[in-house]
Amino acid sequence: MESEKMLGEETTSVSASVQLEKRVGLFSGVALIVGTMIGSGIFVSPKGVLREVGGVGPSLLVWTGCGVISTLGALTYAELGTMIKESGGEYAYLFKAFGPIPAFLFQWTNVILLKPSSLSAIALSFAIYVGQPFYPACTVPDPVVKFLAAVCIVLVTALNCISVKLAARIQVFFTAIKVLALGVIIGVGIYSLALGNTPWLTPDKAFQTRHTITISDVGLAFYQGLWAYDGWNNLNFVTEEIEKPARNLPLAIMISIPLVTLLYVLTNVAYFSVMTPSELLASGAVAVTLGNRWLGVMAWIMPLSVACSVFGSLNGTMFSLGRLCYTAARKGHMVEILSMIHVELLTPSPALIFTSTIALIMIIPNDFDAIINYFSFAAWMFYGSTFLAHIVMRFTQKDAHRPIKAPVLFSALMFLASLYLIVAPIISEPDLWYLYAAIFIVAGLLFYFPFVHFGYNLPFMKNITICLQLLMNVSPPTEDPDVE
Repeated sequence: MESEKMLGEETTSVSASVQLEKRVGLFSGVALIVGTMIGSGIFVSPKGVLREVGGVGPSLLVWTGCGVISTLGALTYAELGTMIKESGGEYAYLFKAFGPIPAFLFQWTNVILLKPSSLSAIALSFAIYVGQPFYPACTVPDPVVKFLAAVCIVLVTALNCISVKLAARIQVFFTAIKVLALGVIIGVGIYSLALGNTPWLTPDKAFQTRHTITISDVGLAFYQGLWAYDGWNNLNFVTEEIEKPARNLPLAIMISIPLVTLLYVLTNVAYFSVMTPSELLASGAVAVTLGNRWLGVMAWIMPLSVACSVFGSLNGTMFSLGRLCYTAARKGHMVEILSMIHVELLTPSPALIFTSTIALIMIIPNDFDAIINYFSFAAWMFYGSTFLAHIVMRFTQKDAHRPIKAPVLFSALMFLASLYLIVAPIISEPDLWYLYAAIFIVAGLLFYFPFVHFGYNLPFMKNITICLQLLMNVSPPTEDPDVE
């Protein structure tokens, strides 16, 4: 204990205040949400949505419905984020509403599995788009894909460890590129529509489906679509670093979600104006196929733009995931070293390195659709719990200050939608991996009770923590965040 105290005194002499700084303004907040949402999903998931519902019209309805769901969810999160001014997103809200066990299971599942699997899926998508121009006649070899994905994760981790301001500026830059990329796709679609290429967008053909649509098909289609919308809650993970959170958090959400929904629907219309449903399903990289057909010698712009888009999404996801890990460790739900901050750079570097290491391991099995389905199934269990927490706290936290109030009806509808997205695929197509997901979540209790509830510390952890502190030049925060 004495050595830890001395180490803390030594590190705090380097920086008068070792804590995360408020570096995220309104513009950066919009860039974080938009930049994280627009990533690999819109360039990969159109195939998944179309495959499940089997028609252009139902596919466009699913994409619009995903936008509505994200908007209702984001408005609810805006109230929670301005009431509980603490980083960590759902972790902080579940802790406040239901206590430490649900919050622990959330961070256990997200930090160990869900978010790293999201990072690995985004990185794999980046690798495919970067490698595709070098293998025009075939798919990119698996070892090349994995190597490029690993390089991408390591690079993004390093950038986030160096500087919060640098990471925020990178996010703004890549957000601009990805919006421009979608603008090019939409522009091509408008031009194609002007030439009369509308056969698959007319009512008689748009709602012709390749198969009878079942409840399971709708649920899986929303899984695929909502994967593209994932990130609408990312700003809530960094609440403590937002300037004027009561104003900027809800405003950034209200700007970002409708903008992304509009871009996504128009992008899908553009796809269907230049490709038949069969051609879209057969394409290994939908946006690249569009570029090869319509951009001529400038077709290289599309894979480059898409790669930049995916890179920006990876950066935003890494930015928010590091804060979840850091917040959970600060409350004693993870090992102490993960709650520490670099004394000079003021970034949660241990948490960032830890989460990126798990993501690198998850690159090995690169089944993209399996990752999406598993991610969506478990994620919506916790989304539903958070919407329920919003309803519960309207009764248990009646006097809490709420700068913005979302109708409880929104939470109720989102809770029911979450139940549907969880239950419908299980009933229609039972699969063992749903059981494995539930077992993994509950298995977190095996760590919670001995190490958190009863406070047992492994005898060697103290020395390991001190060594890692010295090696990484990190220290616990010198001040508790100003949260309510």
